[in-house]
Amino acid sequence: METKIETKIGKPAWIFLLLCLLLGILAEEAFFRSEIGISYFVFISAFYSVFLWRYRRYQFSHQRLGYLILCCVWLMSANYFLTNNFLFYGLNILVIPGLVIFHLVLITSPKNFQWNKPAFITLIFIRLIQSVKFNIGFVSLIGKILKQSGHDDKLIVWKKVFLGIAISLPILFVVLNLLISADSQFEQLIGDIPQWFQVINGERIFRLIVILICTFAFFGFMQILYTRRINVMRQPTNENPLKLDGIITITVLVIINLVYLLFILVQFRYFFSGSLSEDFTYAEYARKGFFELLFVTLINLSITVIVVTYVKRAAGFLQRATQIMLTILVLASSVMLTSAYMRLSMYEDAYGFTFTRVLVHSFMIYLVIIFTYTLVKIWVDKLSLFHFYFISSLIYYTAITMIDLDKIVVSENLNRYEFSGKIDVHYLNNLSFTGVLGLIELYEKDQDFPELKTVLLERKQDVLAEDLPWQSYNLKREQLESELRKLDIQ
Repeated sequence: METKIETKIGKPAWIFLLLCLLLGILAEEAFFRSEIGISYFVFISAFYSVFLWRYRRYQFSHQRLGYLILCCVWLMSANYFLTNNFLFYGLNILVIPGLVIFHLVLITSPKNFQWNKPAFITLIFIRLIQSVKFNIGFVSLIGKILKQSGHDDKLIVWKKVFLGIAISLPILFVVLNLLISADSQFEQLIGDIPQWFQVINGERIFRLIVILICTFAFFGFMQILYTRRINVMRQPTNENPLKLDGIITITVLVIINLVYLLFILVQFRYFFSGSLSEDFTYAEYARKGFFELLFVTLINLSITVIVVTYVKRAAGFLQRATQIMLTILVLASSVMLTSAYMRLSMYEDAYGFTFTRVLVHSFMIYLVIIFTYTLVKIWVDKLSLFHFYFISSLIYYTAITMIDLDKIVVSENLNRYEFSGKIDVHYLNNLSFTGVLGLIELYEKDQDFPELKTVLLERKQDVLAEDLPWQSYNLKREQLESELRKLDIQ
């Protein structure tokens, strides 16, 4: 694909540059002033408003996938003021900009351009490089315009003025020191001069640099998407030059499946039947094998994808044998995934629920969906694995971001407390605002629980003492603050 960078400055470009400057100011206010809260949602709303104004006459492509990504971006940005999970707070700072870039390149690419091919990733990097080149050309063109608009005689005058200032500085240094020594009032006046320049300091310069970087990043990227056209190279007929031999592949699959079938027989013999060796408790057995089983399941998924993608297509017995072996592999993986799920559940019953354990639970449910689709793909060749994997992964990630897994952790731990009387107060306190709300609920049930009163009293003092700006507004914090004010604790 080839493009030629052209930089033109017209009235729409100047208006758009002004809007990007306002976006740059908003970005600095939203992300560099305080903890991110509602400010992310405000910025995304403003960003897409400017984008839609710039592209008001543009015919977008890939609109169905584009709308899906747009909804996910809005939901993830809204999550910053709905909840405050620490993991997603950090991840979405990177995920949301990546999705925005992907989305804008997607809907401005040619309609016949396939986004699920490696060439699309290349296109994204080309657009980013072009935006940098565009900004360089834009700044150079502004410099040329300013140079052409100036007169040589005026330039000579300004040069002489600056030269005179440079010559006068050492003389002023000597004279001012003498005058300061001669008069105390003059010394006081000169001493106040630095306060006149307090508006110029390192922090303000840094913020100005951030604003300018954001302004030209938005301006160059959106301009290049609007003004550039690409020539899509024809995809070669042989899309997968690497091909695996069918007979070798079947041999490997048969050996692997025999091992897995033996493992499954052991699982059904005592694990699924509910009888364990006396050497292990359920909790110890669960902890011993969970991660190993999950890792093996992911290996099996990778093997299946590689075989489906790269094995030579063959007719008759060889193709059917490959499909049968892959089906056995997927079914064996499903049994191992079920075993891992049960192990984790038993471990939670023994030691309680954490965010990581609940997250892994949700990931295993997601893997069930992936394996189900992969099983269908084995027998229906025309389906696209990458297309489904990308969309399902996007939906899954957005869903776990919005569900508030911390709330599930708190709820399950409170239910476990009802039966066992055990709960980790310090873990819930460090979890999130949702965890502290769970502690308040626990305090209403049992005010004498060890260390609970001390923890809540400290959190009450900390939360009520905070005075955060509008950027950090968060509904969960607002709810917690309201509950802590109502809490009668001394």
